[in-house]
Amino acid sequence: MRTSIFDRRLARHYDELKWLYCELYRDEEAFAAFVEMLRRCWGERKKPLRDQDKKREADPDWYRRQDLLGMMLYVNAFAGNLNGVKEKLGYIQECGVNYLHLMPLLESPRGRSDGGYAVSDFRKVQPSLGVMEDLEALGDACRRRGICLCLDFVMNHTSEDHAWAKRARNGEKEYRDRYFFYDSWDLPREFEKTVPQVFPTTAPGSFTELSDGSVVMTNFYPYQWDLNYRNPAVFRDMTENLLYLANRGIDVIRLDAIPYIWKELGTSCRNLPQVHTLSRMLRMAVEVVCPSVLLLGEVVMEPAKVAPYFGTPDKPECHMLYNVTTMATTWHTLATGDVSLLKRQMEILSGLPKDFLFLNYLRCHDDVGWGLDYPWLGWTFGMDEVAHKKFLNDYFTGKWPGSPSRGELYNDDPRLGDARLCGTTASFCGVEAAKCDPFLLERAVACDLTLHAWMLSQSGIPVVYSGDEVGQLNDWSYKEDPDKREDSRYLHRGDFRWDQAALRTDGETYQGKLFQGLRRMETLRAAEPCFGAAADVWVEESGSSHVLALVRRENGRELVCLFNFAGEFVHVHMDREGSYTELMYGSRYDGLRDVELWPNGFAWLLRN
Repeated sequence: MRTSIFDRRLARHYDELKWLYCELYRDEEAFAAFVEMLRRCWGERKKPLRDQDKKREADPDWYRRQDLLGMMLYVNAFAGNLNGVKEKLGYIQECGVNYLHLMPLLESPRGRSDGGYAVSDFRKVQPSLGVMEDLEALGDACRRRGICLCLDFVMNHTSEDHAWAKRARNGEKEYRDRYFFYDSWDLPREFEKTVPQVFPTTAPGSFTELSDGSVVMTNFYPYQWDLNYRNPAVFRDMTENLLYLANRGIDVIRLDAIPYIWKELGTSCRNLPQVHTLSRMLRMAVEVVCPSVLLLGEVVMEPAKVAPYFGTPDKPECHMLYNVTTMATTWHTLATGDVSLLKRQMEILSGLPKDFLFLNYLRCHDDVGWGLDYPWLGWTFGMDEVAHKKFLNDYFTGKWPGSPSRGELYNDDPRLGDARLCGTTASFCGVEAAKCDPFLLERAVACDLTLHAWMLSQSGIPVVYSGDEVGQLNDWSYKEDPDKREDSRYLHRGDFRWDQAALRTDGETYQGKLFQGLRRMETLRAAEPCFGAAADVWVEESGSSHVLALVRRENGRELVCLFNFAGEFVHVHMDREGSYTELMYGSRYDGLRDVELWPNGFAWLLRN
């Protein structure tokens, strides 16, 4: 009998998959049920998706090319519902986007959803956005246009309204075993001695007492119950939920909070070895059932420490990870005007294997947390962490004298002198504060474009936050909504301003200048081999503490990228001879011994 594609793929991974599974769960019967689940999911995969699997298997580096450009958006804010997004795909393509990340859209309770991260049903769409068939139709439409679709998979917890949680609350042991239930606070208090709090001000502690006196683990919010991955039924059913979404046409699955999924008493319950066993098995499950699908890990740590989540060349885990620290360091650099820390970070990144693929961004749906390298800053500059965080937050909320930035604090903890930050890219760059002052507005637009040029110059996949392409400002109206006003992250989650987007073709408006400038940069990046993933990348001395000099070389072509983080004219002095052409504006330079950069300006200099 002819061996199926599924059996051939399974055979490649079977021995390792069984060894890892049985080492973790010691249950061969459960392993057999897991394999049968994989076979069932493969059998449910429709022909266009199987054809895509075959095509991408033959081209394994398809997602590593520099023409991939992402955008993340909230369905309701962007176009009302899923059908609305489908109708707006023309605009998405006009933006040059071919990787579309839809923020959480699965069913979750109103007012107890944490922005959609408290899922009550992994196979239903939030009713206000449509139904699962609408999501699948959007996936089909995106695939026809060459757009990859990304969706969050909340794997650490479920909503307290999930069917499993309801049955657990009713006392069914099978479902209580899917969570962490305790009859008293004795063990929860032991856990809390070593487990850091995720939201110490808005949701202190890691456990919640229910009305019947039982205690359940809730690392994030009381309505989000942590799943117990020690239970093989949890891993099997959550993997099946992931594959169900892949079979709806989702190309990229974002593994939300993956470092948290294994709990061990006496530890931080973060980044434990069993997490990597589970993520490796997820990778193999995807390669067997739907090899065209990518796993994106949400690991909020510095790049050198997230590296284990890539796995190894022969035992890979996530295909891609977020470059969180560079995002935060970029805003630190803008506020201080000093590139020392950013330069150090790029030296670390440049030393990582080229196979490590990061998603790069300036802003996202979440806050900016100041997870900077404070030991190094303290040793190098004598910088005090608490005082510096206060400076950064004062700067980006406009309290610091002369600051053009406008934002708002999130999870402010006066006891620790710590807080995180919310706001749009344009408002952080000064567009909001500039109002009608043409001089200030020009400076703010230049700053915005330079930061996007910096994002596009990094190796990996650049992702734009919806609205940034037209300089959308903070939405202060969220304070008037009782469901949102307690969460300042809604400051940058406002409805997409289609009236502002209508100005994108008018080069006299700031919206037009940003849109057209960004599109030109994106087009240049897609065409220039030096921006490819295989390029050699390093940093050089620029002769100025305000300017970062990043060099990219590919097959003899060499591109020097300069970024001025100061709000003043700066001269760059690099010991480089030869002829250079600036890609963005066409200027020519005979050597780089004296290059003048505009305030918060940049230059992409290609050696002729």
